[in-house]
Amino acid sequence: MTVQDFRSFNRFYTNVIGALDYGRHLYAPYTLTESRVLYELAHSPRTDAADLRGELSLDAGYLSRILNKFEQDGLIERTPSQRDPRRRSITLTAQGRETASLLDERSRESVGALLATVPADDRPRLAEAMRTVRTLLSAGRPPRGEDVVLRDPGPGDLGWIVQRNAALYAAEYGWNADYEGLVARIVADFAEDHDPHLERVWIAELDGRPVGSVMCVRDDAPGTARLRLLLVEPDARGLRIGDRLVEAVIDFARDGGYRDLVLWTNDVLSAARRIYQRHGFVLVAEKPHRSFGADLTGQDWRLDLHPPQE
Repeated sequence: MTVQDFRSFNRFYTNVIGALDYGRHLYAPYTLTESRVLYELAHSPRTDAADLRGELSLDAGYLSRILNKFEQDGLIERTPSQRDPRRRSITLTAQGRETASLLDERSRESVGALLATVPADDRPRLAEAMRTVRTLLSAGRPPRGEDVVLRDPGPGDLGWIVQRNAALYAAEYGWNADYEGLVARIVADFAEDHDPHLERVWIAELDGRPVGSVMCVRDDAPGTARLRLLLVEPDARGLRIGDRLVEAVIDFARDGGYRDLVLWTNDVLSAARRIYQRHGFVLVAEKPHRSFGADLTGQDWRLDLHPPQE
């Protein structure tokens, strides 16, 4: 392959996906770069300018102008970072989330229309070719945490949550089909009736495939949200995916006006417990039980979302 071959492919691909075709209003009124920044903000629960510069390899001055424009348009707000007071956290406003959702919907429709032109029998070959390009151009480097995107579930993702929970817990802990039934009921209840302003599901995606998930749903107790079904695939562990998913739930619950966030887990899930503890959850009760074909100790954990200021 020559440099000219590579450049020729780039021109072909940008034409195919309409990256330069603003006549279709795919990104309007924002540029492709501005749309990408919005996408990153929509899929990262906490971020700042330094995170965005590193992720997108953007010039600091250029990024600053983009963020100033977003702030003027009412799409973002900047607050002191909880991780580092010297930094400013950037979060989308309600209008920003709506704008990012609209741009994402347009992109999905555009890609869907493009895929519709590819015969079904050829799609696996296309997917494999794309994976080959990603693998070769990444120089064999291992996945990084910043390669993971948190997104809303698409068609089939809720079924994936049920299937992967059942398979992983059977393989790692020997749990039987009773657990799959429990997960299926939780997911079905969410799919059939949920308030998108107060309940949400996140899918963690790496290289185009789901590698993790979590849910935030209303609890029976007023003012309380419940974290459910935290899952990270074994081959994607070590990338802080679990922490990011829990952070996403905490931020969502806090922004939604909940007073506290609760969860139920079992003592054998030590890795998950360490994540909960890192984010301030406190163990409030535990009780032995026989479930899923195993003798377990169930644990209730709680996080005060609005602790008193010292």
